[in-house]
Amino acid sequence: MSQGLSGPRPEAREMPDGQRSKHGIRIDPQTGARHEPERTVISALVKHEPGVLSKVSGLVSRRQFNIESLTVGPTTNPESARITLVIEEPDPGVRQVKRQLKKLMPVISVRELGDDAIRRELVVLKVHGDEPDKVHAITQMYDGLTLDAGPRTITVEITGDEQKINDAIDAFQQFGIRELARTGQTALARGEEWTTHAEEERYERACTEPSSNDTEPNTDTK
Repeated sequence: MSQGLSGPRPEAREMPDGQRSKHGIRIDPQTGARHEPERTVISALVKHEPGVLSKVSGLVSRRQFNIESLTVGPTTNPESARITLVIEEPDPGVRQVKRQLKKLMPVISVRELGDDAIRRELVVLKVHGDEPDKVHAITQMYDGLTLDAGPRTITVEITGDEQKINDAIDAFQQFGIRELARTGQTALARGEEWTTHAEEERYERACTEPSSNDTEPNTDTK
């Protein structure tokens, strides 16, 4: 009778960590880990030209990423605009969004903003005007502004971070909200930190370039 191969019995062997796919291929624990969606703010500096917003939104929507809000507006440079994109995706999806945005020709610079970034949005609410004094009190509580007041409706404006806007909307529910318009978030990096690298480089170039006054010849005569 054969003695078989030497070595420990199968039940005594050390079993490696990790899982295998249905095909028997081992899955790396880091790769196979589940990534929970997180809300992320991405600031993109783009060329101020027609069709840029549709290119950016089309790129994100084609890949079925969950867009929470998307805003666009001018910057200090008339040739560029800032797009603020809020998405709720796992970390691998966020990285993919940034990579794809950088490939678009009109995009100059892309950056994911940290939790300490300055974030603001605006909401305009139209409520029933049956209790104007109470509406005015709630508006003041949230540092809002009354835009229009009539016998039947009152329209107010509230500006702040996302939590403040959500709380204000909840507070105005008691009067009956007839209509609501919300802008979505816009954001800048806090303090002296630049929101995008391209803006920092442009500022540094402007500081180092000689001004026109320095290059003009001296025409004074004695």
